Amino acid sequence: MNIKIFVTGGTFDKEYDEIAGRLFFKDTHVPEMLKLGRCDVAVDVHTLMLVDSLEMTDDDRKTIAEHCRKAREERIVVTHGTDTMEVTARVLGEQVKGKTIVLTGAMVPYKFGSSDGLFNLGSALAFVQVLAPGVYIAMNGRVFSWDNVHKNKSTGMFEEVSSRKV
Repeated sequence: MNIKIFVTGGTFDKEYDEIAGRLFFKDTHVPEMLKLGRCDVAVDVHTLMLVDSLEMTDDDRKTIAEHCRKAREERIVVTHGTDTMEVTARVLGEQVKGKTIVLTGAMVPYKFGSSDGLFNLGSALAFVQVLAPGVYIAMNGRVFSWDNVHKNKSTGMFEEVSSRKV
């Protein structure tokens, strides 16, 4: 089973410029994370874009959906910023059928050393292998269906909209 990983940016891949005091994108950290996690799953990593999800456009989401539809792999992980992850999940849930797609991200950049990104990426890779076709969000050891999730902005955690479980 091959898994496609589409990189779109988000906190996962941000770096810190100590001189300017700002976060920026240079390249994805996903291959390094897979190596650090001793990943033994066949994956193909493809960077679609490196954007903050607050700056992601409808056209960006169309690009993600198109790549998911056209991918020969039936199991796909999408790294994504957490602020609008649920928006992209809805687009994918409505537009891509017959594939298992899991979106994941991080609240703290991987390069900070105390990131939740490595754990979330590992969880997403595990979930994408066992879940039925559909679109999901995997964060903090939990998995949510695309149509039953939101990010609680006060806690920084994803939670179900209703009591329906995946």
